[in-house]
Amino acid sequence: MKEPIVKCEHLNKHFGKKQILKDVSFNMYPGDILGFIGPNGAGKTTTIKLILGLQSIDSGHVSINGYDIKKDFEKAISQVGAIVESPDLYMNLTGYQNLKLIANYYHDVTDENLMKIVKVVGLEKRINDKVSKYSLGMRQRLGIAQALINSPSVLILDEPTNGLDPEGIKELRTLLVQLAHEYQMAIFISSHNLSELESFCTKVVIIRSGSIIETTDIKSLKQKHELPTYELELSTKRGLEDILVSYDYEVKEGNIIQLDATKNDIKNIIRMLVEGGIDIYYCKQVEMSLEEAFLKKTGGNVIE
Repeated sequence: MKEPIVKCEHLNKHFGKKQILKDVSFNMYPGDILGFIGPNGAGKTTTIKLILGLQSIDSGHVSINGYDIKKDFEKAISQVGAIVESPDLYMNLTGYQNLKLIANYYHDVTDENLMKIVKVVGLEKRINDKVSKYSLGMRQRLGIAQALINSPSVLILDEPTNGLDPEGIKELRTLLVQLAHEYQMAIFISSHNLSELESFCTKVVIIRSGSIIETTDIKSLKQKHELPTYELELSTKRGLEDILVSYDYEVKEGNIIQLDATKNDIKNIIRMLVEGGIDIYYCKQVEMSLEEAFLKKTGGNVIE
């Protein structure tokens, strides 16, 4: 069993009399891409700041690679790369000059090291251009390159897809999957873009009102609801209300309906529809999206 790279244990945080985090605990392992999601004001950014040592911890512990963030800050943070909100870049300097500025804070970062990072993030052809000429996606990749200079085992990103077009999001997704798979980096992503997290995250942590309410892999989360959802395409909706009077269903576009039901219920529903003169073109069980699973889990709270 792998040892966790990041351990958050029973974190509590108050601002004045208001408790922001309540007994927050979760682990991250090598190769994890963990999506950290929750409604507006749930405590996501505060959690990130506690992990990074940017705010004091009232009680609880954060350890990174076995080092406590409070007792051994330099050793703990030495293996962490992070972008909180958007990367800090000098627009009138080239991409390479921006990387050199950050490299000066570390020991023994050679030009060869920097060019390897440039290749990892896919900026070889544009690294000597001014950042002002970069697209948002390229700036985000340059920010990640900055975060990789210290060869971290943990990468923490706060809303990394903000402002990116679909192509930029695709490029970022490909890069993060590569970092997790090839370098066994643990990647922590706080985001409101649930459809994007669904496409590449391996695990999810849901926080609500400062408390963790779910920690699981994405597939398990989407399967954790009382009844499976079925979708049926019908020849007509005429008479449907009278036939399915005992069932709750949702009408989609065209003659498609969805409803939550047991296998035995769906068997009876199909029989009742056919006997009522309605043909069924298909019936299939549909998988809940991450957003639907999130809304069910949080009772319909709005994601920020």
